[in-house]
Amino acid sequence: MLKKFGLEDFMPMKNPMSTETKLMKDEEGESVNNTKYRGMIGSLLYLTASRPDIMFSVCLCARFQENPKTSHLEAVKCIFRYVKGTTHLRLWYPKGSGIETIVYADSDYAGDYVDRKSTSGICTFIGCCLTSWFSKKQTALAIFTTEAEYVSAEKACQHALWMKQTLVDYGIRLDDIPIICDNKGSIDLSKNPVQHSRTKHIEIRHHFLRDNVQKGNISIEKVSSEDNIADILTKTLKINVTFNYLTTSQVNDGTN
Repeated sequence: MLKKFGLEDFMPMKNPMSTETKLMKDEEGESVNNTKYRGMIGSLLYLTASRPDIMFSVCLCARFQENPKTSHLEAVKCIFRYVKGTTHLRLWYPKGSGIETIVYADSDYAGDYVDRKSTSGICTFIGCCLTSWFSKKQTALAIFTTEAEYVSAEKACQHALWMKQTLVDYGIRLDDIPIICDNKGSIDLSKNPVQHSRTKHIEIRHHFLRDNVQKGNISIEKVSSEDNIADILTKTLKINVTFNYLTTSQVNDGTN
C-alpha cells in the first residue's frame, strides 16, 4: 500500500491522527485528486479489518471523499505513516481462550466538526480475543451527552444479542452479555422504567436497550473512561498514555 501511493519513504508516526487535527469541509482549501484520495481510503478501509487502532481516523477521513482538500489528504498520509511504523502489530487470538463475551460501548458527544453529530464506537471480546468492532457517526443529532452514550449502548445491545444468537448455533448459550459503558446517566436510563421529561425526545427505538436490560438478555456496567477500550473508536487520543494503553489492549506485537 505504501509503495502503491508513493509513501514508502515517508517518516513513520506514532499516532494515526493528532489530537489537534480538526477535519472540516475546508471550502477554501486546495482540491486534490478525487480518484487517488478514494483509492487511499478504500485501501485503508480494507486494512481496518485487522487494524482496529486506525478505524476511527480512517472513517473520519472517509467522510470527505466527495470533495477532498489538501488538509484531508495530509490527514490520510498521516495514517499511512502510522501504519508504516506499526507493521509489527497484529490481533492476538491465543489457543484456549474462554467464551465469556463482553461488549464495550462509547460515544464522542458532538465530535464531528461539520454537523456536530456524535460518533459511536463498539468493540466485542470473546474471552480475551477482539472479535468485532466499528466506528460510525450517529444518524441523529444528540441533545446531550447521555443521549449520545445511550444510543451507542443501544447499538452495542443489538450487536450483543446478535453475538448471543450466533454462539447458540455453536452450542454455546450465555445467560447475559455485559455491556461496558463509561456514562452513568445512560446506565441509569437503561434501568429506569420511568421516562422523564429530559428523555422524551429520544427515539422510541433506542429504548430497545432498556427492554433487554429488564428482560435479562444483557446487563450494563460502569467502567472508567480510561479503561473503556471503545474510546479508541470514537476520537483521537494522546499518544503518551491513553492511545498506547488502549492499543495494546486490542493488538499484540507477537511477543506474548
